[in-house]
Order: sequence, then C-alpha cells, then structure tokens
Amino acid sequence: MMTAIVLRPKKIRRVAWACAIGLVAVFTVVGILLGDTPTGVIFRTSDQVAMIVLGFLLAGGVLLLTRPRVTADESGVDVRNVVTSHHYDWNDVLSVSFPDGAAWARLELPDDEYVSIMAVQATDREYAVSSVRALRELHKAARI
Repeated sequence: MMTAIVLRPKKIRRVAWACAIGLVAVFTVVGILLGDTPTGVIFRTSDQVAMIVLGFLLAGGVLLLTRPRVTADESGVDVRNVVTSHHYDWNDVLSVSFPDGAAWARLELPDDEYVSIMAVQATDREYAVSSVRALRELHKAARI
C-alpha cells in the first residue's frame, strides 16, 4: 500500500514571494513619497494609504501562484490550481502526461479532455520528473 503524496511547485513559490515582497516595498515607498511632489498635484493621506493597499492587493494576486498543490493516494488525486480544485478517481484518469513543450503536467481524461497540474511545472526540472513518476506509480497501482 502506497502512502499519499503531496506535490507543490518549487521555483514559482520563491519567485512569487520575492515579487510580492518587492511590490509591497515599492508601493509603500511610493505611497510615502507621494505626499511630497513638486508637480503641483496634491496627494492626501488617503491617496498614500490607497497606494500602499494597492501594493498589498497586487502582492496577494501574485501569491495566488503559490496555491497549486496535488494530493494523491490510492483512491484518487486532488488537483488544486490557482483558482479551481477538483478530485479525480484514478478510474477516471487515463494517464498522467507531460507533453513536450508544456509548462505543466496534466491528467488525461476520457473524451480527449485533460486537466493541467500546475503544481508540477517544467521549470522545476528533476522535481517535476520525479513528481510525474510518482503520480504514474500511484495511477498504475490503483488501476491493477
């Protein structure tokens, strides 16, 4: 009996956190400096706060890229991408593939449909290869 596996992207998580911190820092500095401009435009405290809040909102949007996760066990696979989450029984999955040139692995479903697995990304290289192999092993074991 195989144990459950949990897969999350590696590189994009680091990049997203760095970008989010950078966005908050830049928008905070800009928000603070807005009050003292030689352009003749009058910025109020509410404009400065809005600029900082905008930085946090954009950072939150970037951090959505850290959300993808796959949890798989003998019964099936849960795929959580940026906005959607789905559970698939292994009996409903034809195969786990990673087409040439694709950014993400995917589950091949009946009727020529597929679902992208954003947690397994090509930029993660060896981690992506081992992740696809682990998913294929679970799929194979469940289909026997």
